[in-house]
Amino acid sequence: MYRRDFIRTAVVATPAAFALPNLLLASKTQVALPPGGFPDLVAVRNGEPAPMFDRAMANFGGMKRFVAKGQTVVVKPNIGWPREPRTGANTNPELVKRVVEHCVEAGAKKVYVLDHSVGPRNAVCYEKSGIGAAAKDGGAVATPGGDEKYYQTVEIAGAARLKTTKVHELVLGCDVLVNVPVLKHHMGARATIAMKNLMGVVWDRVAYHKLGLQECISDFCLFKKPQLNVVDAYRVTMANGPQRARPEDVLAKKMLLVSTDIVSADAAAVRILGATPEDAKHIVLGHQKQIGNMDLSSLKIDRIAL
Repeated sequence: MYRRDFIRTAVVATPAAFALPNLLLASKTQVALPPGGFPDLVAVRNGEPAPMFDRAMANFGGMKRFVAKGQTVVVKPNIGWPREPRTGANTNPELVKRVVEHCVEAGAKKVYVLDHSVGPRNAVCYEKSGIGAAAKDGGAVATPGGDEKYYQTVEIAGAARLKTTKVHELVLGCDVLVNVPVLKHHMGARATIAMKNLMGVVWDRVAYHKLGLQECISDFCLFKKPQLNVVDAYRVTMANGPQRARPEDVLAKKMLLVSTDIVSADAAAVRILGATPEDAKHIVLGHQKQIGNMDLSSLKIDRIAL
């Protein structure tokens, strides 16, 4: 059983984990917009999920910068597992609700919360994770992705391995895609963050493993990149993910990263796991394929402590 005793708050970690340009070491001062416009990435720590997202979006200029009145939005959390929020297996439902609320307040005509959960238990995952109820409370339509008839075959230009795949029609038809992964260790990919979270909008994930997981994760991002990536690092699975994590593997980091660049988001978040982008090859491949930028030293980063 997951008890509060096992969820250890860790604000300061090893230098390897935080080998960013002071990314997670901000003082509790207000952060002004950097010269030349909005930041590339915002890192917030020491808060609850919803207030951290509010603060990050204030620095990004608000959700109206990304969502126009009358547009259709797909919010893509990780709802992969039939587990409760305290386990950190899925995206925090409080964060999902707040992201949806921001989209609704920005004027979205329709907001869908979508994931293709692992196995045949999509509805159970939505219920146990708390995300189904949170989505509805925020004003979205909770849409389990477990029916193949809603997927359409697409070709991916420039892909090395994943030349074609089936993508959910909501993602193909939406105006805005907001990617809301939870940060976790992953035995196969080293980390599951923003890039890998998009596996939840395709039908055949087995093909990724047959063709080469890391390459396919990066290939799909050639086809579809979210307008916004919101990395939930509130409860972080540090080891034995995604299925075999023990209670002591889950740490309450109380962090949030937001970026328009999916590769930058992953390059920053993977360091919270005590790893580097080179440890998760799909991040390096994303950089090499010019999907995004993993060179954090070149980014404008806002660092906020609540």
